[in-house]
Amino acid sequence: MSQLVKRIMVLVDGTEQSVTAAQYAICLASGTGAELVALYVVNTRAVEDLLKARIFLQDEQLEYQRDMEADGQRYLNYIHELAIKKGLTVTRICRKGSVHREVLTAVQELDVDLLVIGELSRIRSRRDEFYDESERAMRAVPCSVLIVKDEDRVWEVYESLV
Repeated sequence: MSQLVKRIMVLVDGTEQSVTAAQYAICLASGTGAELVALYVVNTRAVEDLLKARIFLQDEQLEYQRDMEADGQRYLNYIHELAIKKGLTVTRICRKGSVHREVLTAVQELDVDLLVIGELSRIRSRRDEFYDESERAMRAVPCSVLIVKDEDRVWEVYESLV
């Protein structure tokens, strides 16, 4: 029988929910032998919208984008450290653009079998629903998607890995 899940991608966005998702993805990769990929997307679309709305000046946009790129690298490095502690390696990818489009492109390019995301935030309006990039990514990708919940249980399972 062929391996059901060969490549797992976790979407890291800097939230606690995405770190929990990464811990869960590490547990899954450890148990299945699947390759693990962590993806962080610098949401340049949102930054461009802030510039168009005149909330940012051009210089502020560039500085903010550099800060977001640095944050992305820090989060990816943290996920890498979590994986190393459990004897795994993780391919770290940082992209720029519209989050849902970059996730879709990465899933297709890397032939990902399972996308792991953190718990979705509560939707307060139709507008929020439209702009929730994780949800848009979840709906766009051709692979299965796992939404991780129950932070305490995930932590217990992650800690129990040898």
